[in-house]
Amino acid sequence: MAKHLKQGQQAETLAARYLANLGYQILDKNYRSGRAEVDIIAQTGTFLVFVEVKSLQKTFHGNPEDRIGEHKKHMLFQAANDYQLEKNWHKEIRFDAISVNFYPQAIKIEHFEDAFS
Repeated sequence: MAKHLKQGQQAETLAARYLANLGYQILDKNYRSGRAEVDIIAQTGTFLVFVEVKSLQKTFHGNPEDRIGEHKKHMLFQAANDYQLEKNWHKEIRFDAISVNFYPQAIKIEHFEDAFS
């Protein structure tokens, strides 16, 4: 497997663990609907949370969360809509982003609630 794919999987695993430690219930990972994918779907309280995870090893090209473009947001919204219909969800939803920076000395996780809507 390519190095960037392994890093992405590791970032998603760390993000899911991070959310679970905060009390989120992880409902699904890598949910696909057509060409759209959501990295993590979780529930906290009355919110269904769709989470996009981004990671980088170096930040001189910007932060991971800055790499979520308009096309990706559109695909997330599409997948979220399909998931809600599939699960008959009629309560609140939220879109979060989690960035994972793999520094040589440590791993830094940042959580951005309601990152885009």
